[in-house]
Amino acid sequence: MSQVSTNEFKPANMAVLTVSDTRNEENDTSGNYLAGALIDAGHALTRKKIVIDCLYEIRATVATWIADDEIDVILITGGTGFTTRDMTPDAIRVLFDKQVEGFGELFRHVSYQEIGSSTIQSRALAGFANNTVIFSMPGSTGACRTAWTKIIEEQLNSTHKPCNFMPHIAS
Repeated sequence: MSQVSTNEFKPANMAVLTVSDTRNEENDTSGNYLAGALIDAGHALTRKKIVIDCLYEIRATVATWIADDEIDVILITGGTGFTTRDMTPDAIRVLFDKQVEGFGELFRHVSYQEIGSSTIQSRALAGFANNTVIFSMPGSTGACRTAWTKIIEEQLNSTHKPCNFMPHIAS
């Protein structure tokens, strides 16, 4: 049985990680979109960082944020494809206490409506570690918008029924 959601909105403390060899603060449209969207939804942006497509840099950043009591949610954009540099799922999956299998499945389902069969080239995934929920999505701004508006925003809204992730995170 899922836990009952509260009647009041409860903001979460969130971090945004962009994984890219080419992005910087000026052209990080996906990371900037996620940061703006979470703030617009009433949450707090506590960290924002860009790292290169390096398994160990990704893993080190996410592991540090998982251990940080000020972070409830980690949103990761980039590195979910099949090129030799796409390492995000490989870097973070080992950190999960529990994987949220439905996130990747649902993301690919709703993304199919927008980009067709190309959605199978996304290894989007989510999981929990140390009462922190982590969502990893493709690096395009469109993919981040799809993931946020069609899945993540509701699941991080404590008023969403019949259930949401807010009872399961640290704060």
